[in-house]
Amino acid sequence: MENNILKGKKGIIFGALDSSSIAWKTAENVFREGGEFVLTNAPVSVRMGSINELAEKTNSELVPADATNLEDLENLIKVAKDKFGKLDFILHSIGMSVNVRKGRHYTDLNYDWLTKGWDVSAVSFHKLMQSLFKLDAMNEWGSIVALTYIAAQRTFPNYNDMADNKAYLESIARSFGYIFGKEKNVRVNTISQSPTLTTAGKGVKGLDDFLNYAELTSPLGNATADDCANLTVSLFSDYTKRVTLQNIFNDGGFSNVGVSQEIIDKLNSK
Repeated sequence: MENNILKGKKGIIFGALDSSSIAWKTAENVFREGGEFVLTNAPVSVRMGSINELAEKTNSELVPADATNLEDLENLIKVAKDKFGKLDFILHSIGMSVNVRKGRHYTDLNYDWLTKGWDVSAVSFHKLMQSLFKLDAMNEWGSIVALTYIAAQRTFPNYNDMADNKAYLESIARSFGYIFGKEKNVRVNTISQSPTLTTAGKGVKGLDDFLNYAELTSPLGNATADDCANLTVSLFSDYTKRVTLQNIFNDGGFSNVGVSQEIIDKLNSK
């Protein structure tokens, strides 16, 4: 149902690659709710993905930018400000581990790759908010959201150094979010999403097992990419005006379940 709850709001959406991306679904939902935005992704992702289709579908400008590069970020923000004035919402939907992609075990990490993944997945969020802050780019009561995963708090085999990246991302959200709130009245939150079958997620070994286990554990089942997009829209809206510094679990209840009856039944059936 469309309610135009983002009518008049402007922002930037990072990370849409193809139609399976959470950022892609979010862009579609923001557009349906009346929001306008600039789309961005790394130049190589723009070439590899189909984000141009999304830009056309949502009447959005596409500005390639490396989120780890301050010059690129500042240029992106200036383009968005020139187009819209100050911004109301930002989605950071960026994550990458070279060690995961290359199949390196957590006990045998390549530290150059670790540094690259840490920069892309977490430090980029600090660079983004620092750039927004210094350029005074956000309207009061604006909303900044980043996507994370429960592996930041709990151990999941094969999630590897991405778990560390997500833990750091969440810490940055709290630390910078406090300052953004006190000085600019801007909200900063993270969404801890169910395991979701996206192009990026497919790189994690055993993702199908993660999905199945979470589905059997969660009383409401796994949250979909569309569910995450809807939650993000609500966080961009004025209905969540004083929600900040939160890590919101969008996981069907998984995060508060010790063990489900379905899991017990499966164990007993063996």
